[in-house]
Amino acid sequence: MSDKEAGQPSGKDQERTAADLAAVVSQLMRRLRVASPQGALTPSQRTVLGRLANGGPATTAELARAELVRPQSMRVIVAKLEELELVARSPHPTDGRQVLFSLTEYGEEAVASVRHSKNTWLADAITHQLSPEEQRSLAEATRLLQRLVEE
Repeated sequence: MSDKEAGQPSGKDQERTAADLAAVVSQLMRRLRVASPQGALTPSQRTVLGRLANGGPATTAELARAELVRPQSMRVIVAKLEELELVARSPHPTDGRQVLFSLTEYGEEAVASVRHSKNTWLADAITHQLSPEEQRSLAEATRLLQRLVEE
């Protein structure tokens, strides 16, 4: 019995779903960026703030590896965030040659503000654009997407 006869999506169907999903996620991320307060921060700076908020203090090298950029580029990003008093440096606890960067209180407030704006926009869009049944379907799809990204 073929995949179609068994009710299974074909490889082409799965590839199409993957492409559609990637495109929709990309569009959603752009809409969320638009919904967040822009201020003076670049997308790279906001990403670094988010990484520090989620992962805790990190060195410039760790941040560069995580964001797939050169350490020199990350130094420029972190220097600007430090100048804006969003991050602060402290000595590395085990390696005196390195410096850890972490969010300041002001940095934590900035991250919280951005997250709140994004979540408010998305919750409003879900509430006003989707029926209750669609909202339940979205909640289930979200659980499925979480399974896809778990390692």
